[in-house]
Amino acid sequence: MENDIQQHQKELCQKLWAMANALRGNMEAYEFKNYILGMIFYYYLSDRTEKYMAKLLKDDNISYEDAWKNDEYREAVKEESLRDLGFVIEPQFLFSNMIKMVENRSFDIEFLQKGINALMESTIGNESQSDFEGLFSDMQLDSTKLGHTVKDRSAVMSKIIASLDEINFSVEDTKIDILGNAYEYLIGQFAATAGKKAGEFYTPSGPAELLCRLACLGLTDVKAAADPTCGSGSLLLRLKKYANVRLYFGQELTSTTYNLARMNMILRGIPYTNFEIFNGDTLEHDYFETARETKYRVQVANPPYSANWSADPRFMEDDRFAQYGKLAPKSKADFAFVQHMVYHMDEDGRAAVLLPHGVLFRGGSEETIRKYLIEKLNVLDAVIGLPANLFFGTGIPVCVLVLKAQREANKDNILFIDASKDFEAGKNQNILRDCDIDKIVQAYEKRADVEKYAHVASMKEIEENAFNLNIPRYVDTFEKEPEIDLAEVSMNIRNLEKDIKQINSELKPYFKELGLDFPFED
Repeated sequence: MENDIQQHQKELCQKLWAMANALRGNMEAYEFKNYILGMIFYYYLSDRTEKYMAKLLKDDNISYEDAWKNDEYREAVKEESLRDLGFVIEPQFLFSNMIKMVENRSFDIEFLQKGINALMESTIGNESQSDFEGLFSDMQLDSTKLGHTVKDRSAVMSKIIASLDEINFSVEDTKIDILGNAYEYLIGQFAATAGKKAGEFYTPSGPAELLCRLACLGLTDVKAAADPTCGSGSLLLRLKKYANVRLYFGQELTSTTYNLARMNMILRGIPYTNFEIFNGDTLEHDYFETARETKYRVQVANPPYSANWSADPRFMEDDRFAQYGKLAPKSKADFAFVQHMVYHMDEDGRAAVLLPHGVLFRGGSEETIRKYLIEKLNVLDAVIGLPANLFFGTGIPVCVLVLKAQREANKDNILFIDASKDFEAGKNQNILRDCDIDKIVQAYEKRADVEKYAHVASMKEIEENAFNLNIPRYVDTFEKEPEIDLAEVSMNIRNLEKDIKQINSELKPYFKELGLDFPFED
């Protein structure tokens, strides 16, 4: 049964991607994702509404359509839907009704826009408003990229609706999140075609899996988890594979990606009451300070590498940065993200963050911050070097910093792991395999020296290295070159010279016979 489900999942994903490529025309894939993912999301909300209403009205022996026609019933089902789902989709705007319209050729893209507008208006003034506000703003149904006329745009959206109807999303009695996994697959596929833009919204599954496993090690229940640069929310959502996360918090700068993150949360079954995603610059405006929870048991992040930030002197009075004495450089915000995460750790919090190797050894203010994190706060638990070319848009090797608020058992050491040689070479990027992740996690768990792979460095060693954390200083991966027998090499050279002399003597008469100068005279 499980193999059948996985095969169904694989076929569904392939169909979705084929559909996306067939329908996008001249539009860039990363732009078309707003339409495909937006319509899958609308499909999900509609399907959820139909199932909810069928259950709600079962004992009343009345359909949702008929209930809506009755004033008393209509107000009751609206109230229930807003309380439990956070939104209302009227019967006329259900995806199943739009399929019928496509089949009888009466579908109009403006009708879809009315449906979306009605859905959004239903949330106004309700607790769910902030979670739904502007969700479909990137699915611009009046864009000429879809077509120059209403008829042309309607035709494209009709094809998307019909294609989604042909794909069997539901598999009964299964624990596998078919639609959610398909959505995740599409996000990954769009990222693979987006070049440098991909890094804005997606962390490849290998590094994401590693981060979540490290952050959740030993935990089963997590009250609150956060990602300060959450992208599409995929990294944050992956945490639920390893722990029961009750509340999710994220912040994302790019509005389009912020919308994608909220869709992803809802589509993966996280109730609107259990997440808060904020839109804004994490370093410039710390919206986590306004959240229901401001301290988190688990944090994961893949921030933009060596990004610019203002480094405004006013941040010297910001509680996130004040105690360090210096701010991260304007051209390298890496440590500013780390400081943000450390500030938002709860008293037993931990964090796993992906960063460029420069944070391990660069001088100036970064050295000051690094030293404070190690010597004063003692929150750095492990440094893990990963292979190059794992990420979209950049080929640089990166490292994982594992940070823990409580390090009693290991407060006198830091673990270093060099996992840079363990990967599967891919066509466009390298792949961190399950076996590579297992090896890293096991080494982190055992916390013991492994020749040419891991080293538990004492604080004295760290201090002797002037708080430089460059991994080769602690993990010796030098491979000794085989010794060269110079006498043998010399003899081989002399033998080659004899052979050359013999060949030249044989060739010389032929050149003379042809009237040519011999070019290989001694």
